[in-house]
Amino acid sequence: MKKNHSYSLLIFSFLGFFISGFSWLSNSRKEILSPRSDPPGKELAKIYCAMCHLFPEPSLLDKETWKQKVLPNMGWRLGIRNPGDNPYEGMDSEEMRLVKTQNVYPLQAVLQKENWQKIVDYYTAASPQKPLPQKGVLPVHDTLTQFHAEEVYIGKKITPKTCMVKFDPSTSFLFVGDANNEVYAINNKLEAVGLWKMKSPAVDIDFSIPDVLRFLCIGSISPSDKKEGEISVVGPGAAASKPLIYGFENLARPVQFANADLNQDGIHDLIICQFGNHNGKLSWFENGDPKKEHLLINQPGARKVIVKDFNGDGKPDIIALMAQAREELLLFLNDGNGNFTQKILAQFPPVYGVSYFELADFNHDGHPDILLTNGDNWDLSPIKKYYHGIRILMNDGKNNFKEKLFIPFYGASKAMAFDFDGDGDLDIAAISFYDDPEKPEQSFMYLENKGDLKFTASTTKLAGKGKWLTMDIGDFDNDGDTDIFLGSFIYNIAEFSKLVSKGTASFPQILLLKNNRFK
Repeated sequence: MKKNHSYSLLIFSFLGFFISGFSWLSNSRKEILSPRSDPPGKELAKIYCAMCHLFPEPSLLDKETWKQKVLPNMGWRLGIRNPGDNPYEGMDSEEMRLVKTQNVYPLQAVLQKENWQKIVDYYTAASPQKPLPQKGVLPVHDTLTQFHAEEVYIGKKITPKTCMVKFDPSTSFLFVGDANNEVYAINNKLEAVGLWKMKSPAVDIDFSIPDVLRFLCIGSISPSDKKEGEISVVGPGAAASKPLIYGFENLARPVQFANADLNQDGIHDLIICQFGNHNGKLSWFENGDPKKEHLLINQPGARKVIVKDFNGDGKPDIIALMAQAREELLLFLNDGNGNFTQKILAQFPPVYGVSYFELADFNHDGHPDILLTNGDNWDLSPIKKYYHGIRILMNDGKNNFKEKLFIPFYGASKAMAFDFDGDGDLDIAAISFYDDPEKPEQSFMYLENKGDLKFTASTTKLAGKGKWLTMDIGDFDNDGDTDIFLGSFIYNIAEFSKLVSKGTASFPQILLLKNNRFK
């Protein structure tokens, strides 16, 4: 469950959790299921807690977190409030109006208070006293021989607020966006060759149109139901000019977009992930026209999409990652006319915190597998979670996916697969924004594939100088191998102080990891 004033979705990882996405099922809550008379707490929990997401086992959180944080918020969403409770705390009048309109926190209870108390008693009795520890954690060595780490400082900013790094292979420029609404273009000499001021922080860029940059701006980084996101465009020779708004405004915290000709009319369409907070959606816009919207799914948490022909019929399908309590991977199969059939590929409990995915063929069978991270942790349960980590879901060739490998990694926010060392198998670069504060250098891991999905982990001590929110890869120095870019976002003085206490005196915006393959 996510509190309204929490800072989840810190882009690409700012993406949040637990029961904060009930609004799309508000109508279904009016018809309450009728359990048998005098049911036990476990049965009631499986009825009411599974109304909007997978049933969460008590072992997923400790007693204190269930009782003091998560269950009170869930009670609000079921119409259960104690005197003095205010689920709208921290919202302004406009946001409060939007949330009330969606009936996120109903005034009328949907179950009897004594039955709600049974649910509370069940979770507090069955949950562990302390968070369960991770098992099978890979040892992480601080000898990152495959890469040379280099700190990159942009301007005179003391505290990094990087919310986007995106590499353009056509120019070898690295685009860096921050929470100050600025976007820099950096060349491979680490010189700023472009600077743009956006209306709000940029979180994604589209390079598909020659000589044109389309920036996706989130509106509010912190959770909000206000629709303040937009797409801004920079054309040829416009490095010093103000970006233009590209027709798309009033978006609900958009975090990613993609181009594809979905209806095969010869004109590219635009897919936008509007992550939102209590509201949000995933939709596509015919011919890139904001007036021609086609809804794919009407719920918050749309995190990322990839367009690919999954069933071999020559038509572009969509795979989407949804967060915000109803955590799942969805496949939308295209009939060629822009009509889609939805299939659930994988589902996860609401506290897992799915944060990113990409496609990669790990077993070289010609079918795309899924590399997924779950570790978004800026919510009502910011504890160490044994199920946080990196997952590989293997494709059976018929688009059925089964988890093959789990690598524990606290707060995992993004992982990217590539054959960095050129030995023929896929390695993994991974970051954790919600890392173990006692081991900040392990907020980045390079996982070298030794064959048959056996990985060794290494990092660099310089990784301890940042909070790595964003990551991208590409051949920055044009030497034929693939480098890694990490972007640091230090949210508040508490995070700043933790790094200082570990001996950090300077805070780079970017950590550039240059590949040594051809050195």
